This record gives sequence, structure tokens and C-alpha cells, in this order.
Amino acid sequence: MALWGGRFQGEPSALFKLFNDSLPVDYRLFEQDIQGSMAWADAIASVGIISRDECAELKQALQQLLADVQHQPEIIVASGAEDIHSFVESALIAKVGDLGKKLHTGRSRNDQVATDLKLWCQSEGSALIVRLQQLIQALLALAERELDAVMPGYTHLQRAQPVTFGHWALAYVEMFERDIGRLQDALTRANTCPLGAGALAGTAYQIDRHALAAALNFDSPTLNSLDSVSDRDHVIEIASASSISMMHLSRMAEDLIFFNSGEANFISLSDQVTSGSSLMPQKKNPDALELIRGKTGRVYGSLMAILTTMKALPLAYNKDMQEDKEGLFDLVDSWAICLDMAALALSGLKVNRDNAYKAAQQGYANATELADYLVAKGMPFREAHHVVGEVVVYAIGNNQAIEELSVEQFQGFASVISQDVYQHLTIEACLAKRDVLGGTAIKQVQFALAAKRPK
Repeated sequence: MALWGGRFQGEPSALFKLFNDSLPVDYRLFEQDIQGSMAWADAIASVGIISRDECAELKQALQQLLADVQHQPEIIVASGAEDIHSFVESALIAKVGDLGKKLHTGRSRNDQVATDLKLWCQSEGSALIVRLQQLIQALLALAERELDAVMPGYTHLQRAQPVTFGHWALAYVEMFERDIGRLQDALTRANTCPLGAGALAGTAYQIDRHALAAALNFDSPTLNSLDSVSDRDHVIEIASASSISMMHLSRMAEDLIFFNSGEANFISLSDQVTSGSSLMPQKKNPDALELIRGKTGRVYGSLMAILTTMKALPLAYNKDMQEDKEGLFDLVDSWAICLDMAALALSGLKVNRDNAYKAAQQGYANATELADYLVAKGMPFREAHHVVGEVVVYAIGNNQAIEELSVEQFQGFASVISQDVYQHLTIEACLAKRDVLGGTAIKQVQFALAAKRPK
């Protein structure tokens, strides 16, 4: 039964019903709709619209409906209702008769769906924070396990300076911690209750909206009825937070795909997160990581969709806003499974230490150490930089590493270089010199790990 039929003399077309109905998407708000309806029953009982006995009967019926759907979730979509609110109200009327028709007094589907959606965002957002924390724990475990594994660090995808694998893992810990902060901020701003805003102008009954907000575990009620029913900032902010986090996941996936390649061979991924080729029996493909990278675009699309939907909407509610949920639900699902897959990929990852170490020795990654050595001998850095550039050109031409040059060869570029230069050109020396807060020295990685562990 439609909730608005009295104004109409004819029936909507089947095509319009298919186009208009949102139940196949918003059925996911069922538990939140029950939660909001029970709070609303208490609210209207408190101002005498229904008696306390009627309120108890409604709440008992709503609880039974919740149990029914949990037992048979397919009954929602099978009902053919217009939306989740219509389903709940029709099912409630079927249980308690005309009493069920009283529940919607003073309430609109506009403030109802705004409330349901905020409740859903709070629940799912909290679960996503847990997933982010679990991913961080996987990264911390990897950083501790591979604390001193040496590999080349890159800029412009060119070998630059040696770093440890633990330091690499901790870089992503920083990113995902910021993701948690962004999501928490979004949920804090979303923690206001729209229920009682009515269709757009507020309810006509003296509902205590502060008590209503508290009953639904919101921090406070919203303060403007027009904004209450037309605000979807929380959807946009969660979509934005998820897009940034997926960008971080995609960057991490790209790093690991490269590290796992035959050209680098710094790591090996477990069989749990890889697949084979239907033609080439030797292949072991990093499909989980590639799908994380691929799903990032899908999440970005959901952000752009809701921004575009909202960009020119006049106050207050417009049917366009029905488009808020499908993208939100999809991006939350995508983000959640990508976080889980990333944690699984990290848990089974093995570092091929010998290959990674040898790669760190190549590419003249110790050139900066030679420049620093010259600075310590009194040479201005810009001059030292130029001299070392010439040394690198010479070494490349002779197919030698910097540390393979003789003192005599070095002195052809700078007379201040002596035998003591070699102790500064080892991988271990390169790492140890970065003993500053945030640096890649093993001591600093240990310090960073200790700071991240639960107190």
C-alpha cells in the first residue's frame, strides 16, 4: 500500500513504479528504520498522541517485525513496497491494525530517511574504523617482522636511497591513521538527529527533540528543519574519506605489485591472495592487489556522483536525493572488502631479503653519502653535489659502483677524499646516518614502532 494514494485518482504505471521505488536499495536501512520508529513511538506517547499502552504494543510489534526479517530477510524485497519506510509501516499495520497508522503522526519520510541514513552511517563508519585499525595492526606486524630488511627507496620510480622495509610499512600506517581521523571527524559532524524536522518545516507537535536525539544515541538534534531533511554532507564526507583511503590502499597495492614483479622480486605474496593463468602455468598473479587498485576508481565514481547530484538542489528535500544511497552502500562495501584484503595480503607477505638488499646496493644509492662526506671535509654542499654527479658519471662509464672506486680515482675529483670514505658508503652507514625523528635508521624505526604499540 502506498503511503500517499489519497491525492491520486489513477494508478502509477509499472514503468514509473520500477523507476521510482527504492526498496531494492534502501532495504539495508531496515534495522535503522525500526530503531527510529521505536524512538518516535516513545516521542509521540510523551505528548499524548498515543497512550503508553499503545506505545508498548507498537514497540512490541516492531520488535517482532525485526525478528521476522532477521529470520526471513527476503520478505522485504518480496513485499513490493515502494521503500523501506512503506514496508515497515505496512507490515506494522498488518500486525496491529489501525494502531499502526498512528505511528507516522508528525513524522515525514523526509526526516525519517535522513535519520535512518545517519544511523546507518554511524554503524558502518564504526565498523570501518575497526577495519582500518586491523589493517594498521597488520602493517605494524609486518614492520616489526621486517624491521631491518633493506631495500631501495624510490623517487620518480628511480632508486634513490636505501630504506628498511619496516620504514616502508610505517609510512602507510601514517596514511591509514589519517584516514581514521577523517572518518571520525565525518561521523562526529553527522552525529545530529534530524527526526522531528518533519517534511521541511518541523513537526507540529511539541516533541522533545533533545530526548529523541538521546534515545537514538545522537549527540544532539539538528537545529534547522530545512537543512535537516536536505543535508547529505555526511554521505559526501564519508565518500570523500573513503576515496582518500582507497587512494592510499591503491598506492600501497601498486608498491607491492611492483615489489612482487619478476623485475624487482623483493617480496613474495601468499597463495591466499594470488591466482594463476588459464594459459600460462608458471604465472602467479597479484589479483587481490590489482582489484584493490581497480576498485579505487569505483569509489571515486560514487563520490563524484553524490557531489553532482547535490550541486544544484534547492531547499529542501528533492527526489534526486534518493540517489544518495546506492553509491554510498557500494563504496562502503568496496572500501570494507579492500581493507580486509589488504590486511590478508600483508599477513602472508614474505620479503626476499637478499634480492632487496642487492637492489639497494645498485643505482648509486649511496651518492648522497659521498656528498655528505665531502661537506664534512669542508666542501660547500652545492659544490659537493656537483662533484659527486661527476663521480657517478665516471663510475657508470667504468661499470663500477661508487664504493668500488679506488682512493686515487676519487682524488681525481676531490683531493680531500681519503681512505676513510669507504666506511661512509656502505648500506649500513647510509641507514645509520638517518638517525633523526622520522628517519629510516633502524633505531628510529624501532622508536616509531614502540610509539604505535598500544599503551
